[in-house]
Amino acid sequence: MDTRRNVLNEQFIPDNLFIYLAKGAIRVFDGNKSFTLRAGDAYIARKNRLAKYEISDTQDGFEPILFCFDEPFLQKFQEKTGLKQTHGASKETFTEIKKSELIESFIQSIKPYYKSLMELDEAFEDLKQEELLIIQLRNQPELAVVLFDFRKPGKIDLEEFMNRNYKFNVTIQRFAYLTGRSLSSYKRDFKTIFNDTPNHWLVKKRLQEAYFLIEQKKQKPSEIYLDLGFEDLSHFSFAFKKQFGKTPGELIEKKKNTSR
Repeated sequence: MDTRRNVLNEQFIPDNLFIYLAKGAIRVFDGNKSFTLRAGDAYIARKNRLAKYEISDTQDGFEPILFCFDEPFLQKFQEKTGLKQTHGASKETFTEIKKSELIESFIQSIKPYYKSLMELDEAFEDLKQEELLIIQLRNQPELAVVLFDFRKPGKIDLEEFMNRNYKFNVTIQRFAYLTGRSLSSYKRDFKTIFNDTPNHWLVKKRLQEAYFLIEQKKQKPSEIYLDLGFEDLSHFSFAFKKQFGKTPGELIEKKKNTSR
């Protein structure tokens, strides 16, 4: 976690993840929209998606409860219960879990089995994981569409995907996988669409957004560089000057002088 901004690094979600917030608040961004989870909220984060998280400062602290539903566990559960594999059309990264007494009772029931924050006693882990899955499917049967979809990412619109997700600082290999392509196919299609290499295009796109945010929205470089996929402020400033011939600070000063 980056203590300067209370920002968790952007993450690739490899498996379906149950998130319950016992304390605090956290803002999430999936490349399309952002919203805030508060104490008592629960969501399923869908596998093979990208997300950023920013922890909000609260007096109560921050306590998430997480359960990972990986594919082997879900397939075993499916075989055991006879549930059919299903596919859905939902494109949402986060699916809200409806509040219910069953969910609240479950959260209370696992507290005696916690060894530490977000670590359940292994002797009870599988049992409680299955219990939670049964509760969710009883509470919201439509969740089966999300949880039991075992397909790999299919080939999707590369231009739309990249314009929506360019702020995520993940590898080119990850972008290729998420768009349903091999690395070579991804680079070839990228060149055809953008007439550029992925790495060069990503930096240029992020810097163009940075210029707009600093000049038009009056945001500070320290407030935006992480959200735009840069790992540190000095690298951001160096890349910004190389692209525009001036540092972010010089752009701010120029804007101040012209507005007088």
